[in-house]
Amino acid sequence: MRGARLTFAHGGADGQGEVTFERLYEDAVEVTRHVLARLGVERVVLMPNSFGTVFGLRLARNHPELYSAYVGTDQNIQEAGRDTSAYDATLERLRATGKARGVATVEAMGSDPRRWTPSQRSSYDKLCAGSDPLTLDTVKKVIVGSLWLSPLYSLGRVKAYFKGQGLSESVTEGTGDFDDFADGTRFEMPFFVFQGERDVITPAARAREFFDAVEAPVKAFELIGDASHFAALRRPERFLELLLQHVRPAVTAGRNATV
Repeated sequence: MRGARLTFAHGGADGQGEVTFERLYEDAVEVTRHVLARLGVERVVLMPNSFGTVFGLRLARNHPELYSAYVGTDQNIQEAGRDTSAYDATLERLRATGKARGVATVEAMGSDPRRWTPSQRSSYDKLCAGSDPLTLDTVKKVIVGSLWLSPLYSLGRVKAYFKGQGLSESVTEGTGDFDDFADGTRFEMPFFVFQGERDVITPAARAREFFDAVEAPVKAFELIGDASHFAALRRPERFLELLLQHVRPAVTAGRNATV
């Protein structure tokens, strides 16, 4: 993704071009077509996570010719501000732990994400994640921990990683108005959601409600235990089991496939 991680480290802020939702959506289509041509295949599995699922649902709706299945994790459901359960739960956790400054910040934003600036959305996500022990533990040990241990990341690249997050805030501009239910719940491909059972950022109950409304040739929803957000990274062995159990049979049905 332009503006993120090693892409940001290599090109810097001035080398990323336009960093908007619309531009990154077109990037995703372009990269998909490049991969199809490079591998010489007709379709690939679309497997987004977290805010990537906001792109993912739109890619799956608009380009069924490109993808053999949709596999969402940390599934984000945009509802144009109707559902405030995650916001309410964040406030409750902050109050319970005496985080008065965090409470004031979240209360000042209000519960309607359509009114949030990209910077406010970023602040909310950090407070939401930081107020939940399981999510915070995953961020520290799995996300940040992997950066420190990766041979691809020097200290300078780790710093660039976090600078890139700031640049990427602009991608959320205007997405508070998105409504996944109104945009459509029919998908012309197998549809799967594997969600952290204790996800506080994108609650499993919201993902399940959307999944139940989905019409697809094949579909399955599974909870990943002992996991909040970043469930596939915290429990990779369980995520792989679900891919083998549900996704591989769906995409290889009716043809011989090599493993």
